[in-house]
Amino acid sequence: MYLNSTEEDNTTRYPALDQMTDKPFYLWEDHSKSSAMLALTSGILSDEQFHIIHVFLIYALQLINNCAVIANSLSIAVFVKLGFSEPSNISLTALAICDLTLAVLSTWSNLCYWLTYHNVQLPFHGANVTFLTGGAQWAFLSSTVAWITAFISFERCLCILFPLKVRRLITPRVTFVAMLIIILLTFCPSFYVCIRYEFVWVFIPYMNMTILNTIPVNSEFAILFEKISLVICGVIQPLLAFSIVLICTVVLVVELRKLSSWRLSVTSAKSQKVKPEKNPAPSLSAAEARISQKEERLVRKVVAIATIFIVSYIPTCIGLLCYVVFDEFNQFGVYRKLFIVSGYIISLGQPISGSANILIYYKMASKFRSVFRRLVRLDHQDQEIHEL
Repeated sequence: MYLNSTEEDNTTRYPALDQMTDKPFYLWEDHSKSSAMLALTSGILSDEQFHIIHVFLIYALQLINNCAVIANSLSIAVFVKLGFSEPSNISLTALAICDLTLAVLSTWSNLCYWLTYHNVQLPFHGANVTFLTGGAQWAFLSSTVAWITAFISFERCLCILFPLKVRRLITPRVTFVAMLIIILLTFCPSFYVCIRYEFVWVFIPYMNMTILNTIPVNSEFAILFEKISLVICGVIQPLLAFSIVLICTVVLVVELRKLSSWRLSVTSAKSQKVKPEKNPAPSLSAAEARISQKEERLVRKVVAIATIFIVSYIPTCIGLLCYVVFDEFNQFGVYRKLFIVSGYIISLGQPISGSANILIYYKMASKFRSVFRRLVRLDHQDQEIHEL
């Protein structure tokens, strides 16, 4: 994987090159490790199929990343104007900031891989350098997004189950501290790359140029720290957060149905002027009955956010399981093309989720909608049309 030699013969360092004289050489393929048979193995996808799917996903990902950058930038601006007196504004702002950062990192990685795939001679090794400057951070930050979504869902579960008690516990300060803890425990371990790898300048004979590359630091501590970080923060934490979001979403949906049924029965009894003894409403606890319609709308908003997250995160869970189960499902294995395609599909989930959140805020939050319309001057345009 690492081109850390200086002056070496091509066929000595890359034994598969002499078997591929009629095929282009891609830096994302590990020819220092691949045999001639592996170089000629297409796996499930042929070269033509891989090229078509790969190009389509590259442009689709870039388009969605651009939408995510715009949408999350607007969301952050609106939440700043709304203020942070409400705990939900703090957590949703943190979610928007992480989604925005994910979109920027994904754009950088996507650009480098696109140039590398088309054999553009960059002054650095596209795959390796991008991994240290964007890929690893993106993977761990997606886990941060998962845990922030889990916190938002769990906090709404507590609010709908214990509305009077939770309001005294979940304060803006507590929410702010929780966001910092989540970021420290999930995102900061991604900087293991600073311990495990280092940048070097190497001369590549077949390219006749010197490029910036990365080499691993063969330290027992660095290797152990990398393994622990990848297992805990790269596999266990995302799957655990996904499970929490899934469970909390189911609980919220069940409680919302109970609450909606109770409100509908009470409204129907009042409109028909029937005595409660003859047509009693479904039993509901006093705490649940005190939940205001404003709280109910907020819960519905959280359910919508969590549902989009669950749908967009399913490919990530499947990809993690395949990576663990199948030995050849990696960037340098027999199924390397399928691995790269699945990586792009996984990368699509985060910007899609981040872009869709602003639509949920606009649809379900009147204050957000009002500030957003003033921010983009839609109210001013509506007023001018009304005056005409």
